[in-house]
Amino acid sequence: MTKYVCDVCNAYEYIVEKGDPDLNIPAGTLPADFPDDWECPVCGADKSHLQKA
Repeated sequence: MTKYVCDVCNAYEYIVEKGDPDLNIPAGTLPADFPDDWECPVCGADKSHLQKA
């Protein structure tokens, strides 16, 4: 599985193959393709802080 972690809070983990149904992100969506106004649901950081784990 391809996992990304917020490098600000280290609390939010996003798995590409699962998506994030709570945030309406479909499975298979890469963080680069998130909406421009996406924010980490834990700390509010923008999508540039999602780093491949």
